[in-house]
Amino acid sequence: MSVQPNNDLDDIDRRIVEALAADARMSLKELAQTAGLSSPSAGERLRRLEERGVISAFTVDIDPTALGYPLQAIVRVRPLPGQLHVVERIIQETPEFVECDKVTGDDCFVARLVVRSMAQLDTILDKVAEKAETSTSMVKASPVKRRLPPLS
Repeated sequence: MSVQPNNDLDDIDRRIVEALAADARMSLKELAQTAGLSSPSAGERLRRLEERGVISAFTVDIDPTALGYPLQAIVRVRPLPGQLHVVERIIQETPEFVECDKVTGDDCFVARLVVRSMAQLDTILDKVAEKAETSTSMVKASPVKRRLPPLS
């Protein structure tokens, strides 16, 4: 489904989106109360937000450290000539790459990697380095977690 820019969220839609961003497991009854609607009306609003592509998934935020991945790195990747699709596939097939964006500029990809150790980081980067140049920065902290853009 192609998502079109949509700037016509009313106050109720904004309350629904903000509430779900804070707690995607919120019940429809709770969501309705938050939005000031009946449950059927909240359900209909929710369905329309999904159809319009405003809401595309209900998700959970997992702490990688709690799963045994205490280290995170941001990796900038510049594929060698003719290796773009190979590098993209390597990133996609390596589960420790938890996010990746294809970008403009000198690098083609900027990715987030979670690892258990520096040795594991080296092993993963060695696979990529056969086909690309990389520049890696270790994440010390994340002062801004993923958040909603301004809704107004």
